[in-house]
Amino acid sequence: MINSNHGADYESVLRDRKGQAEAFDAIGDRYDEAFPHKEGQVTAGDWLIGSLREGARVLDLGCGTGVPTARQLADAGFEVVGADLSARMVELASGYVPGATFHQLDLADLRPGGPRDLGRFDAVAAFFSLLMLPRAEIPLALRTVRHLLVPGGLFVLSMVEADVDDFAIPFLGNTIRVSGYLKEDLHKVIAEAGFEIVKETSYTYAPAVTDVPPEEQVFLCCRRCD
Repeated sequence: MINSNHGADYESVLRDRKGQAEAFDAIGDRYDEAFPHKEGQVTAGDWLIGSLREGARVLDLGCGTGVPTARQLADAGFEVVGADLSARMVELASGYVPGATFHQLDLADLRPGGPRDLGRFDAVAAFFSLLMLPRAEIPLALRTVRHLLVPGGLFVLSMVEADVDDFAIPFLGNTIRVSGYLKEDLHKVIAEAGFEIVKETSYTYAPAVTDVPPEEQVFLCCRRCD
């Protein structure tokens, strides 16, 4: 059983994310330059496109510049809503994908009983956004995603496979904090949050910059269990 009334739990683990937001404000356009090839992300987006009804409502959590996911989904005719903690990323996304609607907010704002309500969605995408949270928050974030989905809704996400928790790393001239799981542990966290994994792919990815090491990216296509 999924307990959707976890607002108090969020308050106890929520971290100050000012530094994370400032880092991505500074990175801006350079993010897409550093990560020019996003095959796994595009492939997961294609899975959503092939699985959803025409005109479905989709939320892109941690949308970044809106490229490629928000643009890909908007071009497919979906009603796309994007959300990101970084004001600069929201500004860029609004320019790159004028057919979508973007909001500057924290995922925690969307929790049941939280300060923001964007309604319900047929699908949610969270590409490399959950890894910006400490592990204590990730199960709560996943339950929030489940809360945002209609029954049977779809969820695509990506993480970097790594056994780390709230670990500081240099990133494009800034410092960010990241978390990750080994695959078996990630599967367990996803299942416990009320999702069935329908499809999984992995890619070894080498960014186009020298200060970000190669990484093993895991993409999961999931369905909300009801």
